[in-house]
Amino acid sequence: MSTSASISIEFNHLIIFAKDKQQSAVFLTTLLGLPAPQPAGFFLAVDFKNNVTFQYAEPGVDFIMQHYAFLVSESEFDEILSRIQERKLEYWADPRQQRPNEYNCNHGGRGLYFLDPSGHGMEIITRPYGSGE
Repeated sequence: MSTSASISIEFNHLIIFAKDKQQSAVFLTTLLGLPAPQPAGFFLAVDFKNNVTFQYAEPGVDFIMQHYAFLVSESEFDEILSRIQERKLEYWADPRQQRPNEYNCNHGGRGLYFLDPSGHGMEIITRPYGSGE
């Protein structure tokens, strides 16, 4: 099987269901220090530096919680953690929320979990899974 065709394939965008797309998109951009969300037709778009876009939408129906993880630098981690603490947001070192107000040191880096306004699980990590001890 040839893999040469798949080498050029890149992930482009994802639709994120939100109770209030403006609230959720602004929450994410403010917390992560990203550019403000931009209208994109029916959606509200949040762009990342790797050419991936989150398209926030309000489906008008109940939806299940999803999980989104963001790879950040050590300095970005410190900035985001500071914003989380300034806003008195709950955060955890683990996805089961058993270690509140802590971050983990998994994979040779740091990571933490928090919830967005729509209840989605958000994670920031400084090292990809499996990249360290």
